Amino acid sequence: MGIFPHPDAPHEAQRPLPCGVLTISDTRTPETDASGQFLKECLSEAGHQILNYCILPDEPVQIESYLRQIAEESKVEAILCSGGTGIAHRDVTYDVVSQLLDQELPGFGEIFRMLSYQEIGARAIASRAIAGTYRNSLIFALPGSANAVKLAMQKLILPELRHLTRILGS
Repeated sequence: MGIFPHPDAPHEAQRPLPCGVLTISDTRTPETDASGQFLKECLSEAGHQILNYCILPDEPVQIESYLRQIAEESKVEAILCSGGTGIAHRDVTYDVVSQLLDQELPGFGEIFRMLSYQEIGARAIASRAIAGTYRNSLIFALPGSANAVKLAMQKLILPELRHLTRILGS
């Protein structure tokens, strides 16, 4: 047996994680935010708590301020962001998150783009999805596409979320 117990050990599988969901979009509303709603549903179905949900415009100062606030005040263990990870002029999420991170998890973006390539082909190169740690919280910045969010949640985030937060809390 390794240093860490298996990530699906019963004691880990039972622990709900406090999470935040942030949609970054100039146009989405709570009624049209399919990606944010999907993130909340997935996390809830996996037994996690949604402590924060917000939609913010593609404004770097607002995004950074909100991420700092919920990581420091809400004691969330994971913050899942959707939107703003492309290369359009208003896509600033990557820029904000990459500057905020204490540690980047480069494998997340690499594997996400590989999986995306299998679904959408070469368009996957335009994704600047990123993940890492900030003040003992995990931050995942995902594209705004509902399909991309579904892919990331099912293949990468949900299978490893408890394991990653446990390691981070060690």
